[in-house]
Amino acid sequence: MKTVLIVAFHFPPYGAGSGILRILKFCRFLPAGGWKPIILTADSRAYERVDPTLSSQIPDGTEVVRAFALDTQKHLAVRGRYFRFLALPDRWVTWTLAAVARGIRLVRKRDVDVILSTYPIASAILTGWLLHALTRKPWVVDFRDSMTEDEYPVDPLTRKVYRWIERKAVKYASRLIFTSRSALNMYQSRYPWVASHKFVLIPNGYDEEDFSWITDRGQVLAVQNRPIRLLHLGLIYPSERDPRPFFKAVSRLKKVGRVTASDLRIDLRASGSESFYAEILRELDIEDLVFLLPAIPYPEALREAALSDALLLFQAANCDHQIPAKAYEYLRLGRPILALTSHTGDTAALLHEAAGAKIVDLADEQAIFDALPEFLAGIRNGDVPVATLERVQKYDRKNQSLALTEILSEIVSAARGTLHNQPEPMAGLKSQ
Repeated sequence: MKTVLIVAFHFPPYGAGSGILRILKFCRFLPAGGWKPIILTADSRAYERVDPTLSSQIPDGTEVVRAFALDTQKHLAVRGRYFRFLALPDRWVTWTLAAVARGIRLVRKRDVDVILSTYPIASAILTGWLLHALTRKPWVVDFRDSMTEDEYPVDPLTRKVYRWIERKAVKYASRLIFTSRSALNMYQSRYPWVASHKFVLIPNGYDEEDFSWITDRGQVLAVQNRPIRLLHLGLIYPSERDPRPFFKAVSRLKKVGRVTASDLRIDLRASGSESFYAEILRELDIEDLVFLLPAIPYPEALREAALSDALLLFQAANCDHQIPAKAYEYLRLGRPILALTSHTGDTAALLHEAAGAKIVDLADEQAIFDALPEFLAGIRNGDVPVATLERVQKYDRKNQSLALTEILSEIVSAARGTLHNQPEPMAGLKSQ
């Protein structure tokens, strides 16, 4: 067994997003490929939201090491104010010092072969680079999505620090992993001097075991004598997944009598920003149609989604080169999908490939107003397309983990080959 040290800020019991599933599933499947994962993560006090039930999903035998961490905004602020340097590159920068110290000991004591750090927390990438620099172990960066863009992060100083960390990753990491093709292409264009083999695509996906209980996948039954239920699972970011055009379209449809509480219910499960959205729903008078529901454990959320009449997906055009991780789970569930996203992004490309969604531009209120009644009529009649399992199976997390084990093994082989090819000291000279 070779060993990979995975630097991941988000790990159970973190409970504010589905991104932890990527690392959880790597932990589950990597051993089958000859790799033992060790997780270097943060103390849970630094998490915005925790879900203790998620800890039960950590695969047996996975070593999890938690380093001291604080949330600057929560723990180091005085009357809501704090020193700027305590939140660069992010609010959890305190974690970096402790994580590096713990990481060095782990590399030495556990004979770590490769270090892998994973975004979307910038301090995790910074930690990975420092560990690589101090231990000289090969380093892999799982960017997932883009770390920086022309206008992201919005704050110029934060963007400058992010870009500095990004350049360290591009220069020193053995591989740069992305979850979408266009994000990978963007980085290749941004850093054209980097060897193409360093850029790797490993999409998100789903774990078949999480769906083994499904017996009626793909069955779309006509809905009669009850409201149609549309469900969205997970965070709805006010910018990257701005739902206001959708809310406005629903409000207009209600005003003209084309939707009512007796024939439509829209549930937003664990959306985040609930107080912000609640005010919008009140202003638009659609509180009887759209409901903000609390988070529930992941297995329960999947079962709720399987029982819904259709699933909602939000993704704005400013995230065209990203694909929400839930999209793969939606496709595996075999439920109708109303995807509110641009027609030009990677999310739309995935859904077109799977042939399992109605796609409407999230920013186009009129298009949503026109398309929603037709979509609901299709559900009412049991006449809407769903993705076939054959088109979705390649996104099984087992396949993604196999791809990662191959990458890690290639890196180790290359590193050992470099060592073996070092010239021997000349005869008669003492090795230094």
